[in-house]
Amino acid sequence: MKIFKNAWFERFSRKHRISYKALFEAVQRADKGQIDANLGGGVIKQRVSRHGQGKSAGFRTIILYRTAERAFFVYGFAKNDRDNITDNEEAQFKKAATYVLGLSDVKLAELLSIGQLSEVTDDG
Repeated sequence: MKIFKNAWFERFSRKHRISYKALFEAVQRADKGQIDANLGGGVIKQRVSRHGQGKSAGFRTIILYRTAERAFFVYGFAKNDRDNITDNEEAQFKKAATYVLGLSDVKLAELLSIGQLSEVTDDG
């Protein structure tokens, strides 16, 4: 399983000190079928823990997800900042999932090299 973050989520996770471990755990739960919300079209919503706290006090993340293959963290928010994403945002994430989950390895490598995406690894 390869796990990635887009540039927006990279800044969000750095600002809120979301660890790679929290991101890995969210994807591992999804791989086990423990998905907080399946929005369809390759888009899921998973909770991740806030630094030093649990998932319930943590963040909601939007992941473009293909089981056991790839996961792309693309958006996050604190539950106390907003209740949910809008219907329009959900539709846009589904459209993005179609494109992103179909990326070739060559295109994926290109996006990584120009900083549009970063891979989530245990070394940060």
